Amino acid sequence: MKSWMELQELLFEGSWNEALHRFRPTLAFRGMPDASMDLATGLNRRGGDYSRQEHVMLRAFRKYARGTAYPCGSVWDWLALAQHHGLPTRLLDWTFSPYVALHFLSENLELYGTDGVVWSVDYRETNRLLPRPLKEQLRQEGADVFSAEMLEEVAPRLKAFDQLTRRSFVLFFEPPSLDERIVNQFALFSVMNAPSSRLDTFLENQERGVRRIIVPAQLKREVRDKLDQANITERVLFPGLDGLSRWLRRYYNPKPPGPPEGL
Repeated sequence: MKSWMELQELLFEGSWNEALHRFRPTLAFRGMPDASMDLATGLNRRGGDYSRQEHVMLRAFRKYARGTAYPCGSVWDWLALAQHHGLPTRLLDWTFSPYVALHFLSENLELYGTDGVVWSVDYRETNRLLPRPLKEQLRQEGADVFSAEMLEEVAPRLKAFDQLTRRSFVLFFEPPSLDERIVNQFALFSVMNAPSSRLDTFLENQERGVRRIIVPAQLKREVRDKLDQANITERVLFPGLDGLSRWLRRYYNPKPPGPPEGL
């Protein structure tokens, strides 16, 4: 890949929905600044038997977070809230927006000498491997991704979710609108049916619907500048003074090393 236009073609490839006669893709995106990064969850990155502590940490989180401003009913609400605030969980952050994915690929100026990557997963394809109760829930709701409420109806506890089948599967669900950050980032989460499962290992066996788009280092400056022009910035994606400061700190930083593509 050598140009912004070529990148656009790759990101929006397959977005035409013949049934709707609209450009409505069924894709989840995840952007990372270093192409060598994997799809490890917070629990995966801890290594060892850390994943066995999932239920203990989540129980403690629910205990001490009660009384906060966030109304959480189901375990899925609590899991989303915990992930949102940095607790290691089995969830992984994704977005419906390829441009939001590109933001996370290009926000770290220290990695401008490194190729980035955008993962793209067609959740209609991964849904084919879901156990029957989850497929039926999607059918009844006329949906392709889950909500926390939908998951609670099928599996009100994580143990019940893990016992739906012995086969590994992944699903995508939209978190509750906990704050403007989740809304503005067009966020969704992936979750697998075991706390120690590895999504990248699972996706290696997916024959359709999975792409790994490498964005070369020399293209990152152009990507970043055009995202800024399109108002895809920290100021928008992280509303509040912290996001504003992050945007200003990056935007007014001296130019990252290396010439932009084409010069």
